[in-house]
This record gives sequence, structure tokens and C-alpha cells, in this order.
Amino acid sequence: MLPVWLEKIAGPVLAATQAPAVSELKGEVLREWGSSEVWRLSYGLRSVIAKRGSDAQTTEGSAYQRFVVPLELPAPRLIHLAEMDNAVLLVLADVGRVNLEQEPTAEGFLAATELLAAVRSKPVDAPSEFTSEHLLEFVRRSPADSELTKRLESVVAARLDELHQDAPARVVHGDYVPKNLVTEGTHWTIVDWPLAYAAPHLSDLYTLVRDAVAVGHQSEPIVARYIDAAGTDPELVRRQLAIGGVAFILRALTWVVEEGVRTVPSSTEWVAPLLAELTDVVGDL
Repeated sequence: MLPVWLEKIAGPVLAATQAPAVSELKGEVLREWGSSEVWRLSYGLRSVIAKRGSDAQTTEGSAYQRFVVPLELPAPRLIHLAEMDNAVLLVLADVGRVNLEQEPTAEGFLAATELLAAVRSKPVDAPSEFTSEHLLEFVRRSPADSELTKRLESVVAARLDELHQDAPARVVHGDYVPKNLVTEGTHWTIVDWPLAYAAPHLSDLYTLVRDAVAVGHQSEPIVARYIDAAGTDPELVRRQLAIGGVAFILRALTWVVEEGVRTVPSSTEWVAPLLAELTDVVGDL
């Protein structure tokens, strides 16, 4: 059975797939969480991706308008955008059926690294959205203990201020993980943009390396490929990676305690490992 919210975007879906009626569409559920529902809708060889996002997922439309479209980022083409019942509905081009999580090859991770360097090369006409003030607010909302909080408020805040002096704000995808890197066999595309924002750190490279190591790859070739593709200073990248790790983990922790407990109850199991990881990353600074 197709989702009831499809009625709101039926026109663009039918136009894109050339299906004669909604009843002729074939639906495949790709994701079904409390705040995010994603379908592949197809008619013959033509298909589109239809998404419904609520809570934190409602910002994907604005991410397309702020970053993806004006900067021509490697994301699925936006076919249609609508709103319904405090949720955003998107119709997107179908960019492939295989993601890096399904086929976590070394070549795929290196391709994703070069893709990230291309995204980070685009100048952004927006201020940083992860300054030391933002950091302190995330710390206040996180479940970090008093000792870790003090280190975040002193050492990390100072390092973050220094980074803003040395690197410009660029687009941060915010969830740059293998499941969001999709290919049709030739080109790679970045999907799922609701968490995108501007900042000078490299949390996207941090999460890519993190997942590569988890499946048995070495971190050094990935970081080296980024440095080469971006033409940047290795020491600066090291600092951007460490601050990026802090940013990713703090944002993940606050999401779990403020939204995940309701929309993805199992996410509460992530808190302890994330806090341990945060302690390690802060130690690197």
C-alpha cells in the first residue's frame, strides 16, 4: 500500500514517472522511521524518490534552497517540494540503487573523499553555524559529565575559535556516512541533506573515516586523498578533523536525548559509546 501523503505530491510523481495513475505505481519502502519516510516510486523503468520528513528532517527543503541548488552540489535533483501537517514532502530524482554501506569498497571510500573535497571547495555566503557559542549550547544540552563538560568549554572552545581564524565556513552535510553515498555504477551522489549547515570543521571527513575504519579500511589513505584533492595543509586538516569529530558527536548526542528517544527509541543505546568517543576526540585536542 502506498503512503497516504502521496496524494499531496501525486502530480509531480506522475509527471516524472509518466505513470497514468497513482494506482499504476510500484512502491518500495526504503526507510520508515518516526521522523522520516522514504519511498522509491516506479513505473516501468522510470522511478523517483518520495520523502516525508518531520521534526529535524523538515529542514531538507531549506538545505536545498540554501546550499544544494545555488552551489550545484552533487545531490539528487529536486523535482518538487511541498509541506503538509508540519512535515516536508520532497520528490527527488532517483540517483541509484547501491550505496557505500552495501558495497563498502576502498575505491568507494576514496571516491566519496574526492566528492567531499569538491563540496568543500564551494564558497558559502553564510556565517558559521558552529562557533564556540554554538558549541557551548550543544554542551549544555548534552549528557556529558562535569569533567568532560569543563574540557569542552575550555580547550575545545578555544581551539574552535582558532579554527575560525584559519579556515572559512563551508558546507557540512552533517550525516556523511556510507548509507547516504549512492551510486548508479559510474557517479556518486550525496543524499539526505536535512542536517546541512555551514562551518569550518571537517565532521563529514571524520564520519567517513570513522565508518571506513569500522569495516576494515585504513584511515591514512582517505585523509591523504582528501588533502591531495583539496590542496590543503595537512596540519589544518588534522585540526578540522578533531573539531569535526566533536561537532558530529555533540550534535548526535543532543539529537538522541531530545528527539531520538521518541522517534528512534533504540538510539538511547548510542549514548554511552558516543560519550566514550567524545572523550577520546577531546583528548586528541
